[in-house]
Amino acid sequence: MGIMVNRPLEQPSFDDLLRQLDIAPLPPARRIRLCSGGPVDHARGFVLHTADWTDDASLRVDERLALTASLDILKAIAGGHGPRQGVLALGYVGWGPGQLDQEIQQNVWLSAPADESILFDSDHETKWRRALAKLKIDPLLLSSVAGRA
Repeated sequence: MGIMVNRPLEQPSFDDLLRQLDIAPLPPARRIRLCSGGPVDHARGFVLHTADWTDDASLRVDERLALTASLDILKAIAGGHGPRQGVLALGYVGWGPGQLDQEIQQNVWLSAPADESILFDSDHETKWRRALAKLKIDPLLLSSVAGRA
């Protein structure tokens, strides 16, 4: 599974979501941005966040990042606590068994190290360009035809 982080959601707002889930306080002491995490199961929410806050339901992505799908993280954020940075993704991207590995072998994907300044900022229009820049790739030089050297 994967989470897209560059498609912001206008609706629902964080406050609307807390209201729907009956999470106090309203208004919340803190807010995080919402995004469309992908086309699968928009009713499921996942908070991708810094690993300075975790609970038993958190999955460590690496030493700096975690993914939490429990209401506890939303309660912590609404109460003014929780992780230093985070984004709430509604939905996710999914692959069948072996599909992602096969796509990576076919050069369908480029991967770059996670960067908090890209993951959590609100400049969604340039996230992909900044991620490519971390790999020292000029998007104007990309081709739609892949090959092997």
